[in-house]
Amino acid sequence: MSIKDYFRKSALKKCGTSPTSILPLSKISTAVALIDVEDPSFDECKQSLMSFFRANNIKGEIFFFDFRRIISGERLITSITNTILKKDTNWYGRPSSEKLALFDSLQEPDVLISLLPYDSFTAEFTARYCKARFKIGRLRLPGNVFDLVVADPSGNPLSEAESFQAIKTILDKIQ
Repeated sequence: MSIKDYFRKSALKKCGTSPTSILPLSKISTAVALIDVEDPSFDECKQSLMSFFRANNIKGEIFFFDFRRIISGERLITSITNTILKKDTNWYGRPSSEKLALFDSLQEPDVLISLLPYDSFTAEFTARYCKARFKIGRLRLPGNVFDLVVADPSGNPLSEAESFQAIKTILDKIQ
């Protein structure tokens, strides 16, 4: 085990786990979504999330993961406040205290929707750290972080927007 793996494992243990369970859409009033700005359907996914939140009277926050190398003169396409950049993580991938404080200020959202198509340490830490009562993701993570996993069909990776459409369909059916 490398030093990096040791610190990652230790950080995940410190996150703790809050009890979670599947909630019907009628019981969801607050939500947090995690999306990757490098996905080609990023804008479509963001708009779809916002209209879903509005249509269901859900107070929603969207956090963006943007690990691209930004060259000088290039501008961010998202709000710096809700964007986790590579420079906002420490040497082993843990988000900064400032970014984690934003999650703490949300006061236990009802649902976390992680549309991230990868299982990086930063994505796993953030999903575990969020104190949502119901967690939805695209990948099964160790320790059963997510209550509902909507995986891509084998051999056919979906965009974030397509994955969210599938999640919406399932949420509509949960009574």
